[in-house]
Amino acid sequence: MRKIVIYPAEILKEKTGEIKSVDKKLLVEIEDLKKILKNGDNAAGLAAPQIGLNKRFFGSKELGKGDVKVFINPKIEKIYGEKVYPKLIDENKKEEDFLEGCLSFPGFFGTVKRFLKIEVSWQEIEKGKLVTKNKILDGFEAIVWQHESDHLEGIVFIDHIKEENGKFFKDIAGKMEKWNLFETFK
Repeated sequence: MRKIVIYPAEILKEKTGEIKSVDKKLLVEIEDLKKILKNGDNAAGLAAPQIGLNKRFFGSKELGKGDVKVFINPKIEKIYGEKVYPKLIDENKKEEDFLEGCLSFPGFFGTVKRFLKIEVSWQEIEKGKLVTKNKILDGFEAIVWQHESDHLEGIVFIDHIKEENGKFFKDIAGKMEKWNLFETFK
């Protein structure tokens, strides 16, 4: 079974190529990714490069179900609105920053600007063939899609944090402490 690749592994900075056909090897790789993601603590998505594969697919957990859906050759077809720092709003209507994390950066979190609504397309395997699907995603699902799509382009979330001068934290014994990204990941 494959393991999650930790930054600064080179594969995390490589752009993946399009998957053109389905074979037994791809099916096994997809099952490996699904198992790793399903068993991941605090894991919402996982891209093929994060398990050492230079392949264009990722998985995400379906909200409320825990099942893993796999997206092959995913594309963002349309964006709605502007990129923003997503916020969480509690029952008292208090806002706080949504902190994005990544399984390839254990214990690190930060603020990343994302589109809150996107239209996407991808391929799924049906009867051994790649079949194209599409959907409009919003909120958390849109954020996860963008994060995992970035992995397929060789982009990691700290790239955005550096570019946007976002906030960066390390989870130390369950407490988020502000951290110097530039000192940690040069």
